[in-house]
Amino acid sequence: MDLIEAIKTTGACRYFRPDPVPDDVLELLFDAARFGPQGGNRQPVRYIVVRDPALKKQLAEWYLPYWNRIVDMAARGEYRGSARLLSDGTQMANHFGEIPVLVVVCAVLGDLARTDAELDRPGIVGGASVYPSVQNLMLAARNEGLGTTLTTLLCAAEPQVKELLGIPPELITCATIALGYPERPLPTKLSRAPVTAMVFSDRYGAPLFPPETAMT
Repeated sequence: MDLIEAIKTTGACRYFRPDPVPDDVLELLFDAARFGPQGGNRQPVRYIVVRDPALKKQLAEWYLPYWNRIVDMAARGEYRGSARLLSDGTQMANHFGEIPVLVVVCAVLGDLARTDAELDRPGIVGGASVYPSVQNLMLAARNEGLGTTLTTLLCAAEPQVKELLGIPPELITCATIALGYPERPLPTKLSRAPVTAMVFSDRYGAPLFPPETAMT
């Protein structure tokens, strides 16, 4: 698959077939993931591939209440999400333990380059050493005809997840990737804001590209 096509069609897949994902295919995905850029080439990312039904069942039991909170927030107008997103997300939450592969993304905290650690706001820069690897994995999955969804809800249950999966103290949890062969066709086009809404010239608010020429 062409790289740009993969980038533009790697959307969230929340409906999966029960078919197992072969180990040789998984190895291709993680081989791509290891080339994601990270600060100082410290390679802090670790992945736990969860396929054991009992472990997935427990993760699902922790995941569902966090998703239900989002649904409740949306009902109160405190969360912005389309009706389709909420419906598909509820479908996935209700069947989380049946997804063929749950990939728990971890990182060695001491190896993250956190240049914003002293700022008076939540730190996010450390994720620059984690999520490019995750994106590589998801793009490679798209190339292999697999669907993925990235979720961070289980990070709120980090102590329980770490105990369940034997994750050592020096690691933190960063996300979970739902992975499997899609039950429905993967998208051919994703809905995104136009380039003019996100790219500026020299100062914030001054569009780099004229509206009439910008990609939508």
